[in-house]
Amino acid sequence: MDRLDIDLGERLVPYGEGARLQDAVHAAVVSGRRRSTIIALEHEPVYTVGRRTHSWERPKGDIAGPDRVPVVDVDRGGKVTWHGPGQLTVYPIVRLAEPIDVIKYVRALEAAVMDVCAELGIPSTRIEGRSGVWAPGRPDDPRGPFFRAERKICALGVRVARGVTKHGIGLNVSPDLDAFALDRIIPCGIDDAGVTSIAAEVGRPPGALAAGALADGVVAALEDRLAPLRAD
Repeated sequence: MDRLDIDLGERLVPYGEGARLQDAVHAAVVSGRRRSTIIALEHEPVYTVGRRTHSWERPKGDIAGPDRVPVVDVDRGGKVTWHGPGQLTVYPIVRLAEPIDVIKYVRALEAAVMDVCAELGIPSTRIEGRSGVWAPGRPDDPRGPFFRAERKICALGVRVARGVTKHGIGLNVSPDLDAFALDRIIPCGIDDAGVTSIAAEVGRPPGALAAGALADGVVAALEDRLAPLRAD
């Protein structure tokens, strides 16, 4: 697979710029002009709204506007989430082998993230009926109530068009988790579970870890897990 890192560690990429690049790469993979490609970047703050989002799940209050966080409707599955500083966003643009199995593809993305978490010594899991990767809760966790319940560490939303995937994962490395607060959005349509990050799980403050520092490991895990599903 090819790889495109968009100025990781150097600048935050506006969502529109990332979306245009994703569309261009997708078109090139569909036409056969390039191989399957993984795009890795860190976005400027943005809320993206998937096709399954209900009106009451959209960003709340006065958070949109020229000086605030933009809200963008997108063509992926899933509901509303946030992208921004401290989150590694990865878009695998992959030509899938026939017969196409979207669920198997989603499970491969989740497995890749779980591989990365395991390398970092962070327990992670799937939850039936809920996409993404989660840190499991422990009723006796001495770190406090936040860690005693399940909490999402990586959001996931995809689309398959003309046999090629779009969108992907948002791995929370070290973002300000206030962006996911319930008075702003209902993250992924889930109001009974929290959102966490790699930094939070290892006891580091927001901003303490560079999102781009995990890119090599995440891309390698994705290449490994997606290899059996690719057509090129």
